[in-house]
Amino acid sequence: MSNNYKNIIGIDEFSETIKTEDAILIYFSHEKCNVCKVLKPKIAELLKEKYPKMKMVYSDTVIDPETAGQNSIFAVPTILTFFGGQEYTRKSRNISLGELSDAIERPYNMIF
Repeated sequence: MSNNYKNIIGIDEFSETIKTEDAILIYFSHEKCNVCKVLKPKIAELLKEKYPKMKMVYSDTVIDPETAGQNSIFAVPTILTFFGGQEYTRKSRNISLGELSDAIERPYNMIF
């Protein structure tokens, strides 16, 4: 599995990443989540194909529970999208790639 996303650890790195990127998707998960392992590369591929200027980062909720807690992440996988530093989309557990794509499309096209 190719890793074309950055792992972030710590609330400071999380905050800095949101401030410095115009469009970002943060994937919250942990190593024991099998659904997460299947979904993560599919989301990375969706971004690569349809939203190439949107960056994807990964946050492990077991290694970094503080960042998960600060963002009210109670289930995995959870996906947050930010545009211009503002949270735009929050999806958790049963995540449809089609619904995620629809949620990203409008703000992405407004920025890029």
